[in-house]
Formats: sequence, C-alpha cells, structure tokens
Amino acid sequence: MSKQDKANILWFLPTHGDGRYLGTATGGREVNFNYLRQIAQAADQLGYFGVLIPTGRSCEDSWIVASSVAPFTERLRYLVAVRPGLQSPSVAARMTATLDRISNGRLLVNVVTGGDPVENKGDGIFLGHGERYEVTREFLNVYSGLLAGDTVNHAGKHIRIEDGRLLFPPVQSPRPPLYFGGSSDAGIDVAVDTVDKYLTWGEPPAQVAEKIAKVRAVAGARGRKLSFGIRLHVIVRETNEEAWQAANELIRHVSDETIANAQNNFARMDSVGQQRMAQLHGGKRDKLEISPNLWAGVGLVRGGAGTALVGDAQTVATRIKEYQDLGIDTFILSGYPHLEEAYRFAELVFPLLSLAHGSNVTRLHPNNGPFGETIGNDYRPHKLASQS
Repeated sequence: MSKQDKANILWFLPTHGDGRYLGTATGGREVNFNYLRQIAQAADQLGYFGVLIPTGRSCEDSWIVASSVAPFTERLRYLVAVRPGLQSPSVAARMTATLDRISNGRLLVNVVTGGDPVENKGDGIFLGHGERYEVTREFLNVYSGLLAGDTVNHAGKHIRIEDGRLLFPPVQSPRPPLYFGGSSDAGIDVAVDTVDKYLTWGEPPAQVAEKIAKVRAVAGARGRKLSFGIRLHVIVRETNEEAWQAANELIRHVSDETIANAQNNFARMDSVGQQRMAQLHGGKRDKLEISPNLWAGVGLVRGGAGTALVGDAQTVATRIKEYQDLGIDTFILSGYPHLEEAYRFAELVFPLLSLAHGSNVTRLHPNNGPFGETIGNDYRPHKLASQS
C-alpha cells in the first residue's frame, strides 16, 4: 500500500434533500437554488477542492445545478455525472467541454452506470447488470476520444458513431478527470481501462484495503495505474460524546417501518456496492458502529453512501489518515445539515490534515475585523479560533 500524504477534500450539494434528521419531514429544509448556491459558496470560501452533485430521479439534474451555481464561485470544482445509456457519448462530450470552458476548467466527471433496475426502466433502460457495463465501456471509449480531439468512428454492440467530432475542446487536456465507482468484477474491469480515479463507498478500512488491492492488481496487469477516492458522511463535534449524541439525534425520528421500507427498496438493486453497504448494518439499529468511529446509521434509510465518520476533530482526522495509508487521496464528504457541517468539518478538521488544496483554505484569524464578536464591546479575543 502506498501512503497518500496530501488529501483532496470535496463536499456535497444535497439536491435530493437536506435537514436536521433522516427519514422524516421533521426538520426538513427546502433545497432551492439559493440554498444550493449558499452551500457551494461556503465550500468555495472554506477551501474545499470541489463538490459532488448526485444523479438520479431522486435528485435535481446535476448538469443544470452545476452550470447555475458555478458562476457564483471562484475555485470550487464540480463533480457532475455522465450517464452511459442515458446520454449519447457525443452529446455528453459537448456538454462536458462546454461546462469545462464556462467554469474555467473546474469540471470533474463522475461516470454513473446505474444500479437500480426499477429506476433504469423508468429512464428507458432495460439492460442487465453486465450489459450496462458493456455500454459504459463503449460510451467511455467514444466520449474520451472525442474530448481528446479525435474523429471517432465506432460500431459496437450498443453504440454506433460515424464521423464523431468535437469542435470546441475542453479547457482541461486531454479531458476533465474521470471518477468511477463500481464494486462488481464487471465494474472494476471497465474502471481499470477507462477512468482516472476509482471510488469506493465508506466501508471499514480492511474491506477498502482489499478492494484497492484487487483494483491495483487488475490495473497493473494491464499496465495502468489509478488513484483512489472514498465517499463518506461526517459527524464532527468538539468532543466525541457530542458527536455520538449528534449521530443518534440524526436518526431519532426514523421508525422501524421506515427502515424496512427503505431496505426493501435497496434490496431490489443489482448494485454490488449497494449490497455491500446494506450488509454492514443488516437493517438493524443495534450494531451501527461497524469499525472504530465508522457508523452505518445513515444507510438505514439512505441509498448509496451509508456510513459516517463520527467523533471529535482529532479522532476523525486520524480515521481519515488511516484511509490515506491505504492509498486513498480523495475524500468526498457530506453531513447534515450540509451547510452547517461543511463549516464544522473545515474549521475543526482541515487544520489537522495535509491538504493538496491547502492554499485555497480560508485561514482562521484573530478577530481583527468582522470575523467574530468583540468581547464586552471593547476588546478582541486573543486566541485563534482554532485554539478556542
């Protein structure tokens, strides 16, 4: 395993909903354009590397959201999904090049094959698991070729392109970086040939290590090398006790019926990654700490990423460094509510990490201006915010 000394930390735009609690309308927050812009601007100001925008019928469209909020930020990158089977690779390449140009090279691309057969059918996709990865491979070969400036002629099992060309190239060369998550053998087989960064959901370190070793072995046999990222939630407070209390509060309104209904929905999916997430907790509340400070409570009712790092700043930073030691260099994080938790994590944990984007991070200052409240209307606090 190769240790990654510097980390890229991304945050999340919750286009499928946000609030103080999971699995209930209680404490729910309206997620409109102004709120999404607010989170993006906070992430930009705080110095996050980028934000992930989710995809699927439960979410607002990721491309429209990214293009609408990007002009209100300066450095923040946007991890936006392309959907093989739902998009023509040529149209997707034009969309990619356009958004990369109008954002001044701040686009990252998340390749999402899709793992819910019911949702896929609603989108007009009636292919099995293996066939969807066949489509993904063909799609990415055409898509990447176009973005690199090639004229593409392709006659495959699923995609046919004649004289495919991209007239306006992206800013990033040969194309924006491709991120991809797929835990099945078929997913790994496609990933090692086509993408730049392989993503895993937040499994315990031992399982992540096993997965990374497998991907590295397959990639190495083909003469390729990938980097690695992980998708996690975070619940950070000033003490471990407060953090665990916040975790329990987050699912306070979740009923057994809600859990059962959610788990039934997840069971219909043929995503191996989702199956691995569900196995961590088994739909039960009694053993949610599945690894030190790794809590599976989110996955009781939320699909996809279902685990959170829980603890004080030093504890969470230590757990992140353990994943770095396995070879993870990119952390895509989120927390509830997303605006407040973005501040908590950046203010409490950023100072304890070595960040690849450290120059973007807003420094914590003594109170020499409108950065806090003057004490007794007369004098400034002497300690840095990070020490208080």
